[in-house]
Amino acid sequence: MTLTDWFNKRKIQQIAARDNDIQIDDSVSKLWTLCYNCSSQLPKKDLENNNMVCPNCDYHFRIGAWQRIKLIADEGTFEQMFDNIKPTDPLGFVDTQSYKIRQEQAKEKSGLDEAVIVGACNINGQKTAIAVMDFEYMGGSMGSVVGEKITRILEYALQNRLPSVVFTASGGARMQESALSLMQMAKTSCIVAKLNEAKLLYITVLCEPTFGGVTASFGTIGDIIIAEKGARIGFAGRRVIEQTIRQKLPADFQTAEYLLKFGQIDFIVGRKEMKEKLSKLIMLHSKTKIKK
Repeated sequence: MTLTDWFNKRKIQQIAARDNDIQIDDSVSKLWTLCYNCSSQLPKKDLENNNMVCPNCDYHFRIGAWQRIKLIADEGTFEQMFDNIKPTDPLGFVDTQSYKIRQEQAKEKSGLDEAVIVGACNINGQKTAIAVMDFEYMGGSMGSVVGEKITRILEYALQNRLPSVVFTASGGARMQESALSLMQMAKTSCIVAKLNEAKLLYITVLCEPTFGGVTASFGTIGDIIIAEKGARIGFAGRRVIEQTIRQKLPADFQTAEYLLKFGQIDFIVGRKEMKEKLSKLIMLHSKTKIKK
């Protein structure tokens, strides 16, 4: 056996061993989840029953839009709206893949047509317009459809004089739509201004993660700004800022806790308490009391 043959054989053995490890890990991952914060191995079933919150360190895992709606809306009251608005490829954009292919992959991965679900529901008996973003669909990026859906549900709130709640989870504007995506920042901000003029309550809940154009528009201009525990929130990424200012940033920079310390958000609320907190805030700003 030549030295080259020996190395080739070793390479094949290493690849086989690695593949076996992956198979073992895959079977384990179906039953257990590793907490990113405290490195605890958590039974998936227990984690799901705990609303995807680590029972050991209270770390809040990301959850999908439908799961969040289930936690917030009174059972059977959510009515989805504007789901007929579908994404297109207005620029015929292609990077390493075409935008159309990326949309198809995102749909398969998330089970959604776009990165936001909008509609109306009751929150402890109080009718509310809500929009919930989902990071699984192209990183929750804001394209034309996301901006349009959020604008329309806030217009619905304006027409029907309802409070509104928007849950954000986004990496920012969608690069595949270029300026069309950036225009959504102005559009969504304008409808929020109209809600303000009409003296209608607008609450934003910043979830893990919220960055870029969403933070710079409708995400941080709420009457009340709430963040989930541990959520990362900012405009540019940490590394970009450090390279720009040539300084090391604090370890907790761009976290919900850091923003609360400097008065940039109003509350940090755990997932289990979120529905009750929203309900109380809506009731405090409502002219009518809930009938028990």
